[in-house]
Amino acid sequence: MPYCDYCIQHPEDTFNSEYHATQYGFPLQADSALFERLMFEINQAGLSWITILKKADNFRRAYDGFDIDRVAGYGEADRVRLLSDPGIIRNRLKVNAAIENARRIQALRSEFGSFGGWLDAHHPLPKAEWVKLFKKNFVFTGGEIVGEFLMSVGYLPGAHDPSCPVYARIDALNPPWRR
Repeated sequence: MPYCDYCIQHPEDTFNSEYHATQYGFPLQADSALFERLMFEINQAGLSWITILKKADNFRRAYDGFDIDRVAGYGEADRVRLLSDPGIIRNRLKVNAAIENARRIQALRSEFGSFGGWLDAHHPLPKAEWVKLFKKNFVFTGGEIVGEFLMSVGYLPGAHDPSCPVYARIDALNPPWRR
């Protein structure tokens, strides 16, 4: 069932409904917001999206608001802190991916100015090429993670069905997939 249909048919699921109506597919520009969304997608791997949505505030607190420079500077004490935090996903590979990907975003800044600048410099690409690019530049970024991340931040189409009322709101923002 497409996400739009699920949210329409399950209004009691306020977590998914709110995300669908206010975040999913809306273009993001701030690096911390892009990094947050990538980390949410990575942490969702193997789990339900509702788990991530329910833990979103805990993730923001645990990862210092997804401030890239702060996360990139995390050391062993931070890893231990994160792995013992019951409010987030306590998976060593996912915690390590957050720290390593923050460092890799820092490295991209010298050439592209920002994570958003890096995305813009490579846009448009078909999903398969995006996946190759992410695998080359980041860790823990398979096809499903990359595809969902790019749809969720407006770089790939498909976040909403054209009949969904949210589609028109996103379209009016001229998301990258539209350009």
